[in-house]
Amino acid sequence: MEPYLDDRDEEREFRIRYERRRRMRLERQRRIRRQRMLKRLLCLIGLIVLAVFIGFVIKHGRKQEADKFLSKEQSAGTARRTGVPDMAGTEGEIPETEISVSEPEEERLAYSFESTPDTVTIYDEEVISTNAILVDESADIIIASKGADERIYPASMTKVLTVLVAAEQIKEENLDDTFTMTLEITDYAYVHDCSSVGFLNGEEVTVRDLFYGAVLPSGGDAALGLAIYTAGSHEAFVDMMNAKLEELGIADSAHFTNCIGLYDENHYCTVYDMAIIMKAAMQNELCREFLSAHIYTTAPTEQHPDGITMSNWFLRRIEDKETGGEVLCAKTGYITQARNCAVSYGIFAGGTPYICVTVGSTSVWRCIYDHVEIYNRYIPA
Repeated sequence: MEPYLDDRDEEREFRIRYERRRRMRLERQRRIRRQRMLKRLLCLIGLIVLAVFIGFVIKHGRKQEADKFLSKEQSAGTARRTGVPDMAGTEGEIPETEISVSEPEEERLAYSFESTPDTVTIYDEEVISTNAILVDESADIIIASKGADERIYPASMTKVLTVLVAAEQIKEENLDDTFTMTLEITDYAYVHDCSSVGFLNGEEVTVRDLFYGAVLPSGGDAALGLAIYTAGSHEAFVDMMNAKLEELGIADSAHFTNCIGLYDENHYCTVYDMAIIMKAAMQNELCREFLSAHIYTTAPTEQHPDGITMSNWFLRRIEDKETGGEVLCAKTGYITQARNCAVSYGIFAGGTPYICVTVGSTSVWRCIYDHVEIYNRYIPA
């Protein structure tokens, strides 16, 4: 699913090109910063004027309501003293005695990202990925995108949803429960040529290790074990995944058929959908823990007395790159139909959280550099 590609020459070439463009980018950022400061000043003045106007309207409206309420109270008091029903304001109509029930408002989507006049299209030769999106996670605004609504195959980025669905069902005190790996699980990972943690048939592993194993080495064996532990079967867990897509409001454009990310014509979403899934995962404490780990060693077992040490290579490789912030969480993926892809979450620009998703890069390193370039170029300085 995610072959390790050592592209050192390619990385050096990108470093040279990156440094050359960095100087140009800094100059552009200074120019953009001045323009944005002016826009923000104008927006602030507009907001102050609007707030004053709204305050005046609210105050005036409250005064009218108070006067009207006082008038009704006076009429009601007169009616109680005289025994005559209060008919004021009915204009000859018989007062309604039945309680009217208002129709429930349409349920708002759990998460959604909106384009603004400042949203830009990614026309950047340094971004090799065919599809990409960058969102301001705190404001739910799309900063930049390329083919964000086109159907893609999410590969192992699928496991973000796998971990989210499982984390919502499993309590923290159950993370040290054990699960026995079966031949069905290990064979499934082998037959489908999945990335694997290396768990063996009959090995008793903790649920915590299944979570970390599904994320760091993108283990198909760990993801399938986690699904079966959570729902009793792979099929039942996939139903839970699609129910979650429905809950998130993206079921019209996203549908999953497995918990691993194996290619299937009916296993698809968009980079916009994957950003929504990542936002939901970031609201879950356990998901943030697993998706932010750089390195982890599983608990010792009979088959692996020293445990198994595994790494999130995306986070380890991007941590020394200049991004203008800190990338905290990430999940990568690879299948032939999607090529190299990744979803990442980081804190930038004075504490603002951003989510970046890319699909269709040509190597592991270029996928990383696409995220570096997008964060550097499109996040407001």
